[in-house]
Amino acid sequence: MSGFATPQPSSRRDFLRLAGNGMGALALSWMIQREASADDHIGPQFEPRAHRVIYLFMHGGPSHLETFDPKPDLQRLAGHPLPESFGAVMTRRKVATNPLLATKRTFKRHGESGLEVSDFLPNIARHADDLTVIRSCWADSVNHPQAVYQMNTGSILMGRASLGSWTSYGLGTENQDLPAFVVLLDPGGGIKGGPPAYGAGFLPAAHQGTVMRSGDRPILDLQAPKGMTPDRQRRVLDLIGRLNEHHRETRKYDGDLEARIRSYELAYRMQSAAPEAVDISRESAATRELYGLNDSITAEFGTRCLLARRLVERGVRFVQLYSGDVAGWDAHEDVEKNHATMCAKTDKPVAGLLSDLKGRGLLDDTLVIWGGEFGRLPMSEQGRGRDHNPHGFSVWLAGGGVKGGHVHGATDPVGLRAEVDRVHVNDLHATILHLLGLDHTQLTFPVNGREERLTQTSGRVLTSILA
Repeated sequence: MSGFATPQPSSRRDFLRLAGNGMGALALSWMIQREASADDHIGPQFEPRAHRVIYLFMHGGPSHLETFDPKPDLQRLAGHPLPESFGAVMTRRKVATNPLLATKRTFKRHGESGLEVSDFLPNIARHADDLTVIRSCWADSVNHPQAVYQMNTGSILMGRASLGSWTSYGLGTENQDLPAFVVLLDPGGGIKGGPPAYGAGFLPAAHQGTVMRSGDRPILDLQAPKGMTPDRQRRVLDLIGRLNEHHRETRKYDGDLEARIRSYELAYRMQSAAPEAVDISRESAATRELYGLNDSITAEFGTRCLLARRLVERGVRFVQLYSGDVAGWDAHEDVEKNHATMCAKTDKPVAGLLSDLKGRGLLDDTLVIWGGEFGRLPMSEQGRGRDHNPHGFSVWLAGGGVKGGHVHGATDPVGLRAEVDRVHVNDLHATILHLLGLDHTQLTFPVNGREERLTQTSGRVLTSILA
């Protein structure tokens, strides 16, 4: 070709890469890709209890006071100002002075453990003996974007690597034909703070979350263009691969370029694996009913929960589902009305997911996480709503090596602040990584001469919740 200088091979590998065509080039390309993937994660540092994660993120901040943290004293003091003994409380704009707001929910004990769950969540309540409810979580920001970042990346600042990305970096994928980290967003709209919440930050870009959509086309542009045969597409990708390799070898390491090169190969492999993975049409009628797919209220979230099960079953390491659009669980005006809607959409699908994982023998080594970026205040807002509360809130875990029917920690008598066995977000992340066989102090990545980690300079493993 005129004007194009063919690079001279300097090694046996270069010779094979430049000279190989047909099946030889295909085999070499596959080997190089596998080699690169193997080099890009470190593997478990000790025996893991969980091999995969499904993170159910209730976007907007679900109220622990309406779900998993009953407070008789809040009911008794409702309508009165917060007692001075609790100290001043800053909301997003001012010191909170509104009276305490009682919940209309009824809490009952469930299962052999007697774990208390509100009547907003009757289906999840039937799994009380599978849950570890952490009632003493706390975080550092009262604002959504920063709180979403922290719950996902350990920091209130944008630009750090997410929990899913750290998991991908630490463990890789169990299926080379599917991504290690998949994100299933709410179809109503994006999350506050946007894609950095599931981004790779300073980690290699290949570890960022792969977004799949709701509906009958979870992955756009997956099918080859009309007239493009597999053999022709393979030849095109081989040419692109050779050109990209030549471009890369003459430059310093570029993580974005590396991720783009890998994305071509992953997309090619996904053309055969992904359609089957996201095709729920062959699921039984009983399974569809279990997830609430026959009910217009639960069908959308139920479909994504079912997709999550299918993905982890096929080797995806980390799946994150977001419940809630831009508003979501953000119950400023009327917590009862808001949470009635959100719980109705999610309760049966989440319970169905737990039942399905358990029935297939997957729950023992699949860690399921439920929670938002913070909780809600015990004081009223606009009469019937609740403002943001990062000082104390609840998150629950199930499967993956945690105790069932267990409560860890407690908030104060009105549910304002974490008081007993407090669990910071860094502690939660340290525990999740530990369950995956990763030491949060050793899972690091060099950035500007500093070894960065998910938990930064703190974090402790909650050994008391381990089974």
